[in-house]
Amino acid sequence: VDMTVPLVYYRVSGLEKNPDGSVRINHRMIAKLSRREVATLFLSPAPLDILKRLLEEGKITPEQAELAARVPMADDITVEADSGGHTDNRPLVGLLPSIMALRDELKEKYQYDNLVRVGAGGGIGTPEAAFAAFMMGAAYIVTGSVNQACYEAGTSEHTRNLLANAGMADVAMAPASDMFEMGVRVQVLKRGTLFPMRAQKLWELYDAYPTWEDIPIKEREKLEKTVFKNDFDSIWAGTEAFFQVRDPRQVEKANRDPHHKMALVFRWYLGLSSRWSNGGEKGREMDYQIWCGPSMGAFNDWTRGSYLESPENRSVVDVAQHILSGAAFYSRLRIAETFGLRLPEHLRKYIPQKL
Repeated sequence: VDMTVPLVYYRVSGLEKNPDGSVRINHRMIAKLSRREVATLFLSPAPLDILKRLLEEGKITPEQAELAARVPMADDITVEADSGGHTDNRPLVGLLPSIMALRDELKEKYQYDNLVRVGAGGGIGTPEAAFAAFMMGAAYIVTGSVNQACYEAGTSEHTRNLLANAGMADVAMAPASDMFEMGVRVQVLKRGTLFPMRAQKLWELYDAYPTWEDIPIKEREKLEKTVFKNDFDSIWAGTEAFFQVRDPRQVEKANRDPHHKMALVFRWYLGLSSRWSNGGEKGREMDYQIWCGPSMGAFNDWTRGSYLESPENRSVVDVAQHILSGAAFYSRLRIAETFGLRLPEHLRKYIPQKL
């Protein structure tokens, strides 16, 4: 992962000098990340080699190149902890303070006028989690998994019901469709679906055998019958037609390299599994790929017994309102306790009431 030319061009081409000499940033940028080395790229000014290239190509002015040294690449950084989908499974309590300390260090080094806001995402599904993030200094919070259980998400009713019954331990890591060959993994729901196990099996076969024909015949027949529900050649024909339109280079590579051909067919399953989940594909329930983190289970535990327990009552607006209201509630509760005021137990818990 490195800074790219299009990102730098977008950022720097929007820089202007205000009458008072300060820098006006017209092109805003939010970075979402989970590693200090990536955070360093976005908390630093644009790389000099890319600025030089953009100057030579006439895409930015000399003044913009000069102003670029006075601003970081991002205005906001969302620290992504243990989230659904692509994640490093980092704990927020360790990751957020680390990135905030790095932000302060680089601000001092480059003497920026503005402070980059650092928000928190991943693992936030309850008022207590939101309150903890704000207490650590998060400028804002981002929710993800809990939003998928809301009716505005566009996911199927079956998928929303699965999410509404998930526990914190009902998640697993599975191969990612977009970076399958590199072994990149995403966090998904494992309760009510066989997708994590089936996707992992595909990765193990891809890693162990150079071609589809090298896979033992019993394994191939099992895949075609239970996972693909079609024969390999038929799936390849559809996959080939797809990439002929989308990216013909993939077909050319597959014709030269049977291992890549096998990867594209396996990615067919990984890619469609999300669409099956969203559309509620009948007969494919055991293959639904549902990105989900442990915060979903925490949310379900918190809302049990309230009107938000039922998935049909879950609106993204209500969920956000209650998480933030609950965080404010716990903030005031802790302030009261700091001054020695101990409330009765039945008043110490935030219970969501219908708005």
